[in-house]
Amino acid sequence: MNLDYTTLIPHDFSDDSRVWVYQSSRIFSISEALEIEKKLEDFAQNWKSHQIPVKGFGTMFFGQFIILMADETATGVSGCSTDSSVRLVKEIENTYQVNMFNRTSLAFVIKEKIQLLPLSQVNYAIENGFIDADTLFIDNNVLDKISLLTRWIIPVKDSWLAKKLSFTNDK
Repeated sequence: MNLDYTTLIPHDFSDDSRVWVYQSSRIFSISEALEIEKKLEDFAQNWKSHQIPVKGFGTMFFGQFIILMADETATGVSGCSTDSSVRLVKEIENTYQVNMFNRTSLAFVIKEKIQLLPLSQVNYAIENGFIDADTLFIDNNVLDKISLLTRWIIPVKDSWLAKKLSFTNDK
């Protein structure tokens, strides 16, 4: 599985650009993904904050993760403009019958595929050897562009999640 997404992030956005990551409860079909990509592109091109255009970016990665980014160096994103992005994601959620807001479903790269595990089952997965400290974890809590580029997909041992887990065979 090719996890190199960083080249697809706009280079002309500030490293401090705000980022929102939404994880779908399932992978989208190719036709769904193409429709959603178009919606995200249209949204980003027409995103406004208090009637002022927002320098925005929207895309989907790995057929399952929606990324929205706003470069606030020119126009800040506030309540109404953030609400409009949430409405878009809720529309996608309803149209495609997926859950985009479940923050207790965690994503890992296992055997070259993205696998979702409920937080409550992560210790079971560790105990049974499905994941270990070096398993790649997709941390959807990143808040800015630089974190998206450097900390979105990292080994579990380097993430916030490591503090909540116990690895018997720590390396």
